Amino acid sequence: MWKELLKNISEEAEFNEPATQNQIEEIQAKFNIQLPNELINFLKETNGIDVAGVRIWSAKEIIEENVDRRTDEIFKDTYMPFDCLLFFGDAGNGDLFGFSIVNGDIQSNNIFVWNHEDDSRTWIAPYFEEFLVWWSEGTISI
Repeated sequence: MWKELLKNISEEAEFNEPATQNQIEEIQAKFNIQLPNELINFLKETNGIDVAGVRIWSAKEIIEENVDRRTDEIFKDTYMPFDCLLFFGDAGNGDLFGFSIVNGDIQSNNIFVWNHEDDSRTWIAPYFEEFLVWWSEGTISI
């Protein structure tokens, strides 16, 4: 499903090897959360991708980038805490995309963008698939 959608977005889409179940479980264990099914299925089909100006991270990058945002002293001194978001990708300009974490859980499929310039966190899509479609159509602008 995801490969077909991504090929419709861009014929130049190149796919990575799928994430393993262990890699997905590692994300969930590291942040003590259950990932949304859409993200799990996406990672199991292509472990990250760069398409239409948005980069969806691999399972390894999801861990690395989220740990970095949560532990780096410069980020801690400059921005509000990041433990209320699980980032999964970026726009290539410093802005990051993620799911909100409320009371320790990802309780909805809503997608938010974190703006690195003003530290705002703004809703941009109701779920992951729509996020990819809206981004490719230019409906989302950041």
